[in-house]
Amino acid sequence: MALTVWKGHLTFGLVSFPVKLYSAARSESISFNQLHKADNSRVRQVLYCAAEDKPIPRTEIVKGYEYEKDRYIVIEDEDVKKVAPKTAKVMEIQEFVKADQVDPIYFETSYYMAPEEAGEKPYALLFDALKRSGYVGIAKVAMHNREHVVILRPGENGVLLHTMYYNHEIRKVDEFRTDLSLVKEKELALAQSLVEALAAEFQPEKYKDAYRENLLQLIEAKKEGKEVVATPEPKQEKVVDILEALKASLAVAKKPAAIAQSITPIAEKAEPKRKRARG
Repeated sequence: MALTVWKGHLTFGLVSFPVKLYSAARSESISFNQLHKADNSRVRQVLYCAAEDKPIPRTEIVKGYEYEKDRYIVIEDEDVKKVAPKTAKVMEIQEFVKADQVDPIYFETSYYMAPEEAGEKPYALLFDALKRSGYVGIAKVAMHNREHVVILRPGENGVLLHTMYYNHEIRKVDEFRTDLSLVKEKELALAQSLVEALAAEFQPEKYKDAYRENLLQLIEAKKEGKEVVATPEPKQEKVVDILEALKASLAVAKKPAAIAQSITPIAEKAEPKRKRARG
């Protein structure tokens, strides 16, 4: 059963109904434990108090904020609860904007928003209104010790919520720019043709994490005593003539078999170890 990460009321105008949030996605990566190299035993972190020069139990840990060098104020959980904004319990839709006005660079984390039983009808009305209008809701909600600006948009089966970065959190990079004066019409026409040749319906299930799969193969290979073979280095050819490179790319793109991808096997069976003769 999905874990609820937030529960409260959603309001827009004079309409209010109970909802809850569930995590919509999670990153999958392979984690490793730290071992002592000499004997492969697990090492553990010790909470250490420098002032008393001794380890301390986790029950003696409190949160502190450093306001000056080596000077702290202690913040208790109850202190945090006292200053929590009303959006910790009530998510307020501030306005509705056209979906294409929101740059995806602002998107942070995705959640499913589901209604409690008492809120099923107003939830369905909101979902259908968003779907038909092309608008998305901009709201505020406090969770995980932070007040978030969020976007509410219609998904396939219900309302999706995305927490968003604040404007000041988006980094402005001077090097991130494009000099369109460098573009020539012939090159642009070929580039557009290449885009069209590679155009397809988005099928997220066909994309796999090759790095993760290779790591899993590596782990299995080492478990079975097989030799680990390095993945071949990709060839990086220097582009001298962009026009010719685009023509060649377009020719390849028109041959589906030529662009098929596969995971490079990284493990091979090692030769069985010979038993030593006993003297």
